[in-house]
Amino acid sequence: MPLHHIDMVKTLEKIEESAMIRLVYISSLTLKGRMSASMFEQVEKSASAYNQQRDITGILCYGNGNFLQCIEGNKAQVIALQRHISLDNRHKNIRVLLLKEIDQHTFRDWRMRLLFLERWLWSPATKQQVAQLSPFLPFTPHSWTPERAEQFLQVINTLDTPPHIKVAGITYNALGNMFRHIAAPHQAFLIVQGVLSLLIVVALLLLFL
Repeated sequence: MPLHHIDMVKTLEKIEESAMIRLVYISSLTLKGRMSASMFEQVEKSASAYNQQRDITGILCYGNGNFLQCIEGNKAQVIALQRHISLDNRHKNIRVLLLKEIDQHTFRDWRMRLLFLERWLWSPATKQQVAQLSPFLPFTPHSWTPERAEQFLQVINTLDTPPHIKVAGITYNALGNMFRHIAAPHQAFLIVQGVLSLLIVVALLLLFL
């Protein structure tokens, strides 16, 4: 189960102030986050300079309306960043899933890599490459144990080219293509589902009228 606040405090007390730690938290996208088409671009841009200045690395994963973020670095810097992130009203249900001392960085990209774990956004080539992610999909990290989170991080760290919507050669379904230029990836699915629901309602009205 995710760490409760008291467990997090106790764990931190056992770790030296100068130590390097890995913190993994999970959260859910809010309506405000859904409405922000440039949310991921904003996160990626702001994280690059901030993380490089503070020797922080990690990865941010999104799928199925859920986030999982791994942050690595000096204890004080990581905790300060996590507190700042927890104030962001674009996500909610924030829970620390994993917190431990580490010897070195696992993720070396200062930009805080972004992984979109939505199969429908991937090209056929991407789907073949990331077949080892299948056991973790659909992406529901709120039900994961710390051990499962560790397994997930090990898998994505072995990917030569992580599944990223900007380099994956996205192929939406027919309706998705209509919205790819006006909606962000985390919004397009909602739009497609909304249109399909509307068509179903219209079909039922025509059937019974």
